[in-house]
Amino acid sequence: MADLKTIREIANKYTPDQIEGCIIMQLETGENVCLRDRHHEGIINELAKAAFVKTLMMEKQISLADALRELANKMRQMQSHAKR
Repeated sequence: MADLKTIREIANKYTPDQIEGCIIMQLETGENVCLRDRHHEGIINELAKAAFVKTLMMEKQISLADALRELANKMRQMQSHAKR
């Protein structure tokens, strides 16, 4: 399950480009400046979710809470499709 506190903190602190840079750094070096206290796969997952949330906030000019709701909806849609 997503760590909403972590996603919220990253989305508030970094731009989508900075988060993308952290994802690339994590993939290439195994480390990044955005998130460090997780295993490799967990870091990539949380950063990707934070990037999605931050992009929604900027592109749609919506609140963090609304962007997190959209993330949750998107995750539920993906899970329901995977169960079929």
